[in-house]
Amino acid sequence: MTPPTADTSWFRGLGLGIFLNWTHSSTQGWEMSWQMVGGVTGQYPPREPVPCEEYFANPSTFNPDQFDADQWARSLVAAGARYAVLMTKHHDGFALWDSEFSDYTVTKASPFGRDIVAEVVSALRRHGLRVGLYFSIVDWYSELYPRYTDDNIRKPYELGVYPRQPETWDAFRTYLLNQLTELLTKFGHIDIMWLDGEFEHSRDEWDFGQIREHIRAVSPATIVNDRCVGFGDFRTPEQQLPESAPDGPWEQCMTMNDSWGWVAEDQAWKSPHQLIESLVETVSTGGNLLLSVGPMGNGAFPPEAEERLAALGRWIGANGEALQGLSSGLRPWQCRLPSARRVEEDGSSRLFIYLTFEPGSILRLRDLPVRRIERVSILGSGRDLPFVTSANIVDIQRQVLDALGDLVIDVELDPEDCVPVIAVDIAARVPEGTPGLLVPNPALHEV
Repeated sequence: MTPPTADTSWFRGLGLGIFLNWTHSSTQGWEMSWQMVGGVTGQYPPREPVPCEEYFANPSTFNPDQFDADQWARSLVAAGARYAVLMTKHHDGFALWDSEFSDYTVTKASPFGRDIVAEVVSALRRHGLRVGLYFSIVDWYSELYPRYTDDNIRKPYELGVYPRQPETWDAFRTYLLNQLTELLTKFGHIDIMWLDGEFEHSRDEWDFGQIREHIRAVSPATIVNDRCVGFGDFRTPEQQLPESAPDGPWEQCMTMNDSWGWVAEDQAWKSPHQLIESLVETVSTGGNLLLSVGPMGNGAFPPEAEERLAALGRWIGANGEALQGLSSGLRPWQCRLPSARRVEEDGSSRLFIYLTFEPGSILRLRDLPVRRIERVSILGSGRDLPFVTSANIVDIQRQVLDALGDLVIDVELDPEDCVPVIAVDIAARVPEGTPGLLVPNPALHEV
């Protein structure tokens, strides 16, 4: 039987999170783990395969002299993020904390020698961010798994094809649970345990129910993603918005370019507009956006990532109200743009329309309570927009007081605005004194 999930009420509506994807491979500009296997057939951009032993020896080059956990946290807060998920160990098995169960760690196998997880988690907390830890349950370095070699894997990687060593599987799972215990006990309370690597081995072999119960026993309030298959507390669609919003809490995780880690040759950076568009499309349908930043080999964020974080920060600074406390907005036939609403205790509401594309000189919203429209404005600047309301003919004929109809907005935008947000204020009830017989009245609000 599936155990009850943890409390996720705090997770819903966080808005923006940052996925900190960093390991020793950044010193060479290699994608994390996947560079070793030449990428994934039909899924990832082609990666020039690196010999396994060369890849596994690379921590000897990892000595990031510009790593500053507090600077990372400051950049995330300035971007408007409210939580972060730090990669602690990717598929390659290299641990960014001082694990007593492995010699393949930042403190033992690299000249850097500092516990990165401890420093980053402390900095995130000091700056008021919720803390998540990414942990891959596979370990391509461990002899128990077994270790990947150029002879026992395919390059490029094919899903479902990997080496197996049944005689050490129980010992590996003990090792896995021991490392999870470390992460959940050494660094204070962890809000999110973000598991990955479920694609190797079967559900029965992993025994996800036991993994989830282990996490619950060690840290009862920690929530776990759906890659703990069948036992997750929230969903994690990757790189694209799902056709329909998942049931329950969820987040979309995505990259700023085509890579999760730092790959110098990857210059396919999404524009600030594209990233903000992804943010509002995700948030307006009930999810959070977990946006990846891959720090460079020296420990600093790439300038391109800093530029995009700053753009997100400016947008959220002006429009952050449209990211919090939201419920569903308009249906597609009512508005062709993303929308959401916030309902107040007195029954009034504010409808948000996110202009992810230029709607033209007017924007028509359908089936709204037109006699309760109080104001239409640009959210960031507060500038009022002219509008016209027109009741549906059927409601006019029936003399419906709280009639539905069209709201037509004269869209006057600043060309410098990136994804402006229109706010429509709707009263809780029809104002007193409204005539019982409704007629279209363009003069009421001149365009």
